[in-house]
Amino acid sequence: MSTVSSDQTQSLASVVVVDYGLGNLRSVTRGLERAGADVEITDDPAAFEAADGVVLPGVGAFREGVENADPLRDDLLEVAENGTPLFGICLGMQMLLTTSEEGDNDGESAVQGLDLIPGTNVRFDEGQKVPHMGWNRLEIERDHPLVEGVDSVASETQRDDGSAEGGPVDGEYAYFVHSYYAVPDDEDATVATTDYERAFPSIVANEAGNVFGTQFHPEKSGETGLRILRNFVEICAAEEE
Repeated sequence: MSTVSSDQTQSLASVVVVDYGLGNLRSVTRGLERAGADVEITDDPAAFEAADGVVLPGVGAFREGVENADPLRDDLLEVAENGTPLFGICLGMQMLLTTSEEGDNDGESAVQGLDLIPGTNVRFDEGQKVPHMGWNRLEIERDHPLVEGVDSVASETQRDDGSAEGGPVDGEYAYFVHSYYAVPDDEDATVATTDYERAFPSIVANEAGNVFGTQFHPEKSGETGLRILRNFVEICAAEEE
């Protein structure tokens, strides 16, 4: 377990980044700090319960991610049940769904995701270049504070102290690296789509709105990513009030 303090004078919210052995935790942490969070990297369930928000990052295969995180499954489900914001990034977003084609191959039995957003993850069509890598455009399909900001008001990109502002991100570009994409059972779970020879969900959220994920890496997505992270921190701060 390690604690990483925000470099800002006063943090807006306390956020836990879940350490389950996968993902570039430091880059996610730096992005959250710039967005105004006080960040702790940990696998301690007590910290999940105490935090204003929880981030589930991830890079790699669905099976490995689910198996690594399985000891924390009940604790992550409790985070969602308690209404605490739970933000999955890349593989972390895919793990919010029920299952994945990636977890059912070579004769192995399928592994189950967290099932917080019912659905599956499927591979891009045969003939498409994979992974889908690089910058691509976000098309917002419905309202959610992660993409609009808590106050749903456009704002400047940065504050005077250099921290990122939140605000709408429709039409902005984000950075992707993935070969599978989410297909939620409920089309209303799709918050944003991106086109890669077909439209796929690039941001998803549960009906309650407190569980959501991005297929792209906001920590690698420049000012657009910082705005999304800022929106997340604002969501956490609003839950704290």
